[in-house]
Amino acid sequence: MEIISSIKSWALDDRPREKLIEKGSKNLTDAELLAILLGSGSRSESAVGLAKRILNYAQNNLTEFGRLGVEDLMQFKGVGEAKAVILCSAFELARRRKSEVVERAKVTSAMDVFNQIAPLICDLNHEEFWVFYLNRANVILRKEKISSGGITGTVVDNKIILKKALLNLASSIILVHNHPSGNVNPSIQDKKVTKKMKLACELLEINLLDHLIIAGNSYYSFADELEL
Repeated sequence: MEIISSIKSWALDDRPREKLIEKGSKNLTDAELLAILLGSGSRSESAVGLAKRILNYAQNNLTEFGRLGVEDLMQFKGVGEAKAVILCSAFELARRRKSEVVERAKVTSAMDVFNQIAPLICDLNHEEFWVFYLNRANVILRKEKISSGGITGTVVDNKIILKKALLNLASSIILVHNHPSGNVNPSIQDKKVTKKMKLACELLEINLLDHLIIAGNSYYSFADELEL
């Protein structure tokens, strides 16, 4: 078996760290950036080669790549637990960076909500339920994850949601959850949750503006579909 030569002897285009310093990160391919995180490959494969193989497994789609967990990554020769943990940490940092928005952003449409929350939940393999708390001008006071569950659902506690709304002096709320299945259409349970929450909000004079379901790069808005 041929042993890969030292990284220092590679051509510049095959040395991602040096290439980044020389040309800037924007000039690196996805595989080269991933290779830097991997640090090394195996005795029979370079870090770039390993990165290409992992990306190919994810259909060269960064969203699909972001879904991979520690165990998924460890199936590749050359990726141990430490490297897998580093990659998963990088995925999470990328999600958080994409979710950062200008403080006190205003919601004018379902798309505004989608753009803020999708980076956090669109590629998860489990379901999460979030709530946006807004003031009278529809400016976001806070967005918060209320619960996290399995592939098919998560628990929604109206009392917790409304208590937080009162503590934040919110005039309105928007519900958001994801469908890991990729099916954006609301289930019967989703419709029941929305109806119960709307009734509960009315008792406290809080407006339920919308309920969004996120599935990949798509969303379903109860308000847009006139189901509120």
